[in-house]
Amino acid sequence: MLAMFNLGGGEILLVLAIALILFGGKKLPELAKGLGQGIREFKKATGNASEEMRQVMEETRPAASRRLPPAPADAERAVSQVSPGPNV
Repeated sequence: MLAMFNLGGGEILLVLAIALILFGGKKLPELAKGLGQGIREFKKATGNASEEMRQVMEETRPAASRRLPPAPADAERAVSQVSPGPNV
């Protein structure tokens, strides 16, 4: 994930040092805990939204994409009795 921001080791250490100076040693674990809970809630909400979207799409699927019921047995016999046309 850090590669996405193109951060190296020096930049990460600098950011952590600035965070330590700004918030102090006692406040950082609380901030990290709150950030972790926020990320967890976000993932949970997006998962629920995705599942609801799948359900709605399944319910409103067009009739053409739904499976047709099986053909009656006598229909197969009628098709097999039709003679093929002359070979050209």
